[in-house]
Amino acid sequence: MPRIHRLAPLAAAPAALAVLALALTGCSANATVAAGSTASAGADGTPIPIVASTNVYGDIAAQVGGNAVTVTSIIDDPDKDPHEYQADAQNQLALSKAKIVIENGGGYDDFVDTMLSSANNAGATVLNAADISGIDQNPADGAFNEHVWYDMPTVSKVVDKLTDALKAADPADAATFTANSTAFQSKLATIEAAEAATKAESAGKGAAITEPVPLYMLTAMGLTNKTPEAFTQAIEEGTDVAPDVLSQTLALFSSNSVDVLAYNSQTSGPQTEAVLNAAKAAGVAVVPVTETLPAGDDFITWMTDNVNAITAAVSSK
Repeated sequence: MPRIHRLAPLAAAPAALAVLALALTGCSANATVAAGSTASAGADGTPIPIVASTNVYGDIAAQVGGNAVTVTSIIDDPDKDPHEYQADAQNQLALSKAKIVIENGGGYDDFVDTMLSSANNAGATVLNAADISGIDQNPADGAFNEHVWYDMPTVSKVVDKLTDALKAADPADAATFTANSTAFQSKLATIEAAEAATKAESAGKGAAITEPVPLYMLTAMGLTNKTPEAFTQAIEEGTDVAPDVLSQTLALFSSNSVDVLAYNSQTSGPQTEAVLNAAKAAGVAVVPVTETLPAGDDFITWMTDNVNAITAAVSSK
């Protein structure tokens, strides 16, 4: 059954959350810079153009690049699914002008590679988060979880590579990039410390998921995923869950086997709704998670809120 997309509760807001119209700003669409700043000149007198596959990496680039960059986030709306997204001519234009491209990789946003291959921009530095992570993308015991932005060590590695790329593109602003990177890394370390604190108190507690979106974070917090892999795989692939697998998943709640359900609120269907209802009926805490940045949040705020919500859920048991 195809996945049905809806706006996430965490991102619910006014009409600003509707699909944003792409508009060319200079050479790129949806150009943004760090909050509260305006673009300034890079090494050649213009800001460094960066294209990110999603606003997750776009926000990270804006935080590290600051005033010296403009950022195009191709997917910046909760209703756009990176697995199914078809990029357009304006995205192609942005990629053709980019000095730095940030993609997730791991099969998540293949459209970036497809468009880069015809963008005639061999000089762009391409940062592939899945490759940078060092995580085995062909594990023997299951499918690779491509949602690596929920893994803080991976994000830290991406920030290091991004900082190096920015310094190479604009050596004159190297000190600024280093300072911005250091500040961002410090905030990441705070999130990791919060994960570790929850792990010390809640290691081994059970968790259920509808998709593996937050799985790296749950693991870092010491929680054990008890969801049948066949369930999450079917949901991710948009196929029907086998009746026996659905029964096994629902039984996690009636048997009190899990303390929290981390629910991807950007996708919905009858079977995920059944899981959500089972969790609520059993009094299991539900934590909605998303794949893209909620409106008005930055990466650090978003991930901090996720950690706090999970911590509160498992601490209440």
